[in-house]
Amino acid sequence: MEKKKSEFLGWMKAIIIAILLAAFVRHFIFAPIIVEGESMMPTLHDQDRMIVNKIKYSFVKPKRFDIIVFHTKEKKDYIKRIIGLPGDRIEYKNDILYINGKAYKEPYLDEYKKQNKFDGPLTESFTLKDTPIGRNTVPKGYLFVMGDNRRYSKDSRHIGAIPMHDVVGQANIIYWPFKHIRIVK
Repeated sequence: MEKKKSEFLGWMKAIIIAILLAAFVRHFIFAPIIVEGESMMPTLHDQDRMIVNKIKYSFVKPKRFDIIVFHTKEKKDYIKRIIGLPGDRIEYKNDILYINGKAYKEPYLDEYKKQNKFDGPLTESFTLKDTPIGRNTVPKGYLFVMGDNRRYSKDSRHIGAIPMHDVVGQANIIYWPFKHIRIVK
């Protein structure tokens, strides 16, 4: 009887440790997220399941074109692509992205541009002054983000710059559905 009780307590300890470890990892290191909507098409699809690396930005600064998850004032988490870093001047002109006056290629938009299903540009022309930011540069401690599906994305053009403290982490691994499994860039 004593052996069964000891074995039971051993199993209970192992289960409790596993639960605590899983909760720690989920809360501080990695978390799952489900993509809702089509604002990141064609890169991400509605209902794709991804892993958010919550610890990466504790050690390195976000990079331009990273895909991130962040909290909004609406108490929702959004997933978008970083376009502008603090101090950057962002402008779109004739469907071309300019950062600090230099034109940038956006290969993740090529598929939509090739389909040419839009009457006009994929990304309408704008400057940061035309957005809720209302100034020439991305403020210190903030990011300018956009969805890849430029015509159907609620992003910094509508909600303003994203405070760094609202960033949950980087999302670059799709783990479900099986046919979409990959690392995205």
